Amino acid sequence: MAYTTDDIRNIVLLGQAGSGKTILSESILHVAGVVNAKGEIERKTTVSDQDVLEKQHQRSLTSSILSFDFNSSHVNLIDTPGYSDFVGPALAAMDAAETAVIVINAQNGIETMTRRFIELAKQAKKCTAIVINKIDADGVDLQEVYNSIQQEIGSECLAVNLPANAGKSVVGCLFSSDGDADFSSVEEANTAITDQIVEVDEELLEVYLETGELSADKIVPSFKQAMREGHLIPVSFVSGATDAGVTEQLELFERLLPSPKEGNGAAIIHKTGDGNKQDQIECDETSPFAAHVFKIAFDPFVGKIGVFKVLAGKMDKDGSIFVGNARKAIRVSNLYSLLGKQHNDIACTVAGDIGAVAKIDDVEQDSVLFDTGSDWPAHLNRQSRPSPMVGLAISPATRGDEQKVAEALQKIAAEDPCLLLERNPSTNETILRALGDLHLRVALERLNEVYSVEVNTSVPTVPYKETVTKIAEGHCRHKKQTGGAGQFGEVFLKVEPLARGEGFEFVDNVVGGVIPSQFIPAVEKGVRQVLEGGAFAGFEIQDIRVIVYDGKHHSVDSKEIAFITAGKKAFIDAVSKADPIILEPVAAVVVTVPNSYMGDIAGELSSRRGRISDTATMASGFVRISGSAPLAEMSDFQAKLNAISGGEGSFVMEFGSYEPAPFDMQKKLSAAFNQPDDD
Repeated sequence: MAYTTDDIRNIVLLGQAGSGKTILSESILHVAGVVNAKGEIERKTTVSDQDVLEKQHQRSLTSSILSFDFNSSHVNLIDTPGYSDFVGPALAAMDAAETAVIVINAQNGIETMTRRFIELAKQAKKCTAIVINKIDADGVDLQEVYNSIQQEIGSECLAVNLPANAGKSVVGCLFSSDGDADFSSVEEANTAITDQIVEVDEELLEVYLETGELSADKIVPSFKQAMREGHLIPVSFVSGATDAGVTEQLELFERLLPSPKEGNGAAIIHKTGDGNKQDQIECDETSPFAAHVFKIAFDPFVGKIGVFKVLAGKMDKDGSIFVGNARKAIRVSNLYSLLGKQHNDIACTVAGDIGAVAKIDDVEQDSVLFDTGSDWPAHLNRQSRPSPMVGLAISPATRGDEQKVAEALQKIAAEDPCLLLERNPSTNETILRALGDLHLRVALERLNEVYSVEVNTSVPTVPYKETVTKIAEGHCRHKKQTGGAGQFGEVFLKVEPLARGEGFEFVDNVVGGVIPSQFIPAVEKGVRQVLEGGAFAGFEIQDIRVIVYDGKHHSVDSKEIAFITAGKKAFIDAVSKADPIILEPVAAVVVTVPNSYMGDIAGELSSRRGRISDTATMASGFVRISGSAPLAEMSDFQAKLNAISGGEGSFVMEFGSYEPAPFDMQKKLSAAFNQPDDD
């Protein structure tokens, strides 16, 4: 089907694991006529759970793009994981959609990830809708679920349809006030949602007050405006298992959800010499081409795949693109539309559409694609993502497999925006960091199942940091005579503490040429060598300003190596006088458990040097405990939580801040460090 930007609907399905997103996706594809029969999770035949590990675990582990046509619209539906450990692909997919559809299991009501996704969609200024799934399940109280949504999420959550015939069908409430519903009344629901919509349009409000009714052509634009402004969150009812309400859901997608032109838009940040410049992107087919890569995948037959959202313009097959600020054009020889693992060749993608390119090595997660070269790096002003905190040190199980393991690790880290691969030079460790134990476990399974590599794992060294607490000066005169040309360099510098999280700043205050300008970078290089390896405990130094203000040079013996060494030793000297301390990473922790276990969990967190900042009782009989705890104390928390709560508890942990470590720990860590000898 030929379509334009106005015909496109980009929708991301979000929700707690078990809410039925994947089965709902199957139902939508079946009702839309895309597949002849619905896939089943148990039989491993679903379109979206395409990955070998997803089939084994019978759960979504990454996002899956389902592109199809329905009537006159082109729908890009993105099915996402619901476990907190796999929130990274869900957040990345959210950047590509105008509408976030939150799927709620009618049997369980509002759950932990439901709340989190609602808040994340609000932060990202996405149009939001709620779908209550499994409406025909035994024993569900749909009125209670609907009321709890309005009470907990907000009164802007209003029904566009209601369940009927004991959950076997639905009856519309927006364009009609007739019909019988299983609870409430269609007339009441029609009045409530119409009253909400007209509040965003004064002219429409006047018409409504005068006539008492509105035509569909007047309702729809204001409906979309109310969604854009967060003034309306439409609620609908479906059963992915029986297809009840799914036809109506597809019609809602087509008729009421915003096109890419009607969403809240996207902005690209350009890094320039004067700072950052933000450009709002107008989603227009005639504008210069720009696209954002929100997903990376590796296919055993196709190779590396970059999945992108066209922000403006269009991309043609066999055309040329530039990746970021690259100056060399890349030919697009493989251009696809995606339906799960099925890649369909297409001739072009238009503004607002989602497509994929293959075999372009330069494309990475969050790459920005242009049709002309750019002088400056650029990135999308996207949703922030949680920092991976739980890590394992990885090493090959078989000697000689180092390269094979390294390549496999790089691929799995490229595919998941919340997997981090890092190298600790001081401990010679390769560390894979993830959002939780399950996240790590699946990554290790992927190494084995997909890439056929075996690895050994161990608990990594905790990523402590060093910093200083006061201003101090350091000095070094490096003089070396070896018979031929000698070495000479003298450096005076000062260190100052910066606010937590500000990193490192190097300042050149040398005047009069006492250190020639060509040697200043050598001084900075020496300082940076210490920054990486530590000055008194062997950990990276952060939140420090280094000011070089004086020195001496020799017309013959001064050379780069002399000032590297002098800068390094002067910096160590200054740090030793600046009351250095060790900082430890502290995680922000949110634990959700049944009310009866609150005291046990609070005590467990306290025993791990944790601090509780807030508790909130939830309608479902659970309590949410928010606080913080040192990362070093949290390695086995998941196992302890399961033991205490009988498997009913869950927790989310994200990086919070670096804080001073206890004195006895600082003393022990610094005593174990020996500064390497330059000679």
